[in-house]
Amino acid sequence: MTHAPFPSWPDTAAQLIEVATGRTPADTVIKGGVWVNVHTREILPGYDIAVASGRIACVVPDAAHCMGPKTQIIEAQGRYMIPGLCDGHMHIESGMLTPAEFARAVIPHGTTSMFTDPHEIANVLGLEGVRMMHDEALMQPVNIFTQMPSCAPSAPGMETTGFEITAEDVAEAMQWPGIIGLGEMMNFPGVSNADPKMLAEIAATQNAGKTVGGHYASPDLGPAFAGYVAGGPADDHEGTCEADAIARMRQGMRSMIRLGSAWYDVETQITAITEKGLDPRNMILCTDDSHSGTLVNDGHMNRVVRHAIDCGCDPIVALQMATINTAAHFGLEREIGSLTPGRRADVILTSDLKTLPIETVMARGQIVAENGTCLVDCPHYDWPDTARQTVRMGKTLAADDFAIPAPTGSNAVRANVIGVVENQAPTRALQFELPVTEGRVQATGEVCQIALVERHRATGSVTNAFVSGFGYDGPMAMASTVAHDSHHMIVVGTDAEQMAMAANRLGEVGGGIVIFKDGVERALVELPIAGLMSDSPATEVAAKADQMMQAMRDCGCTLNNAYMQHSLLALVVIPELRISDLGLVDVRRFEFIPVIEPLS
Repeated sequence: MTHAPFPSWPDTAAQLIEVATGRTPADTVIKGGVWVNVHTREILPGYDIAVASGRIACVVPDAAHCMGPKTQIIEAQGRYMIPGLCDGHMHIESGMLTPAEFARAVIPHGTTSMFTDPHEIANVLGLEGVRMMHDEALMQPVNIFTQMPSCAPSAPGMETTGFEITAEDVAEAMQWPGIIGLGEMMNFPGVSNADPKMLAEIAATQNAGKTVGGHYASPDLGPAFAGYVAGGPADDHEGTCEADAIARMRQGMRSMIRLGSAWYDVETQITAITEKGLDPRNMILCTDDSHSGTLVNDGHMNRVVRHAIDCGCDPIVALQMATINTAAHFGLEREIGSLTPGRRADVILTSDLKTLPIETVMARGQIVAENGTCLVDCPHYDWPDTARQTVRMGKTLAADDFAIPAPTGSNAVRANVIGVVENQAPTRALQFELPVTEGRVQATGEVCQIALVERHRATGSVTNAFVSGFGYDGPMAMASTVAHDSHHMIVVGTDAEQMAMAANRLGEVGGGIVIFKDGVERALVELPIAGLMSDSPATEVAAKADQMMQAMRDCGCTLNNAYMQHSLLALVVIPELRISDLGLVDVRRFEFIPVIEPLS
């Protein structure tokens, strides 16, 4: 891909000086706004912003000297001028959208910079998939910085991915123009145990002068955590309580606190700032995972900032956590994150700092959205057939593929069951006594069946187990090729025949999410690119996602954004129990455990 990079500050410095001093007219002047200065935490009324070559030339009480006959004048009319919002950690694929359509969805919400980790596609298509995401990201009118995925597989020996990421891959990607650092280092036991491959990836990133993303998904803040921090990760978004946030900030990490579609971790951690009084410079807001329905209906980083304010955070501090703090963490403080000279002219006009209506959005000096409407083109990459033909099941599945045999002669068994926790990524390790009929264990009551269908190498294998917490009742099944992180196919259901129907349907359409109830297809979200994304507009994908969520409710599930819970049931780096193509994984010990045990 040929990419014309955005002109640098040194490239434009002469012109910025000419405009700031009044010797050359600005391209654009925003007049009469209230300057929210995230460097000094000041609110300064009566300021103008002069823009040239997509960068800020000056912010002054009166920019009349910067205006010429061709200067575009934007009347702020006393509204607040705030920096474009930055998402410090996210996965575009979780939006079920390509980078272009994700950008189109979030630009009206004021997101002008994203730090994205495409480790979902890395598990399916390897380094080539990352390159495709990287290339489409660079085509967009806003700033999409790519982190090179670190862990595919996320837990070696615990799962089988479509491709593996190597230290050599990481070193190669560090030379690409849009790579900002290393994606979340999910193999936290590997780092704590000084695994040579993990340390080589970290070293390649640090030697390139770039940021190492963290992912320490364990409540153990003892020696294992100390070892992880010593290994080099610079941030972490897996905290769920105040003690987690404090521990990370005390050790020199940035605590990234997230509000995604299903992760509600801001309220429990922001008290480290609002109540304990710790320095807010070391806390960053992010989304991690937001599906298309959330983006279309609720918002993106504007939603997170509003939530932080509702949790008691000072509005300007909350804005710092979504702008300058993020920029500084990634070494981009002189490029984005504030409304100051030389920075990219990423500006939001809003009439209220607390409710944060996003009225006008400027990115790189161009108005890109007004009053909820995206006004710019978001170019698409030409995704090849290799990215669109990734669901390889090897055979047509039948109900027998989802049978769980019981020990000979048993009438009941004790089953190890994955317990879903609402609004949290971790699960619980539960046990239930389940009945046996005709030699097969039966899911009953609040327990239903879960299966992991291999879809990368056409092996035809199906791993079966049990899950609790969705509340499904009646004959149904739900299947998804979004199955973090190895992205095989997760099928959850109460009826083996419909589980087979759901899995086979996704094989037909090339990936996505489907729900069957009473033998009838009730919802289908096609995700033809890597089985993870659609290149259709976000509104169309969101409408299908809404139908999918309604179908889940119709099947008896009342969990908030339960689809996100479904998609994470194979994430073998977050405790306590997960399923992989190799078996049932106890993530507390990184060991396989039996699905069923005889009653004593």
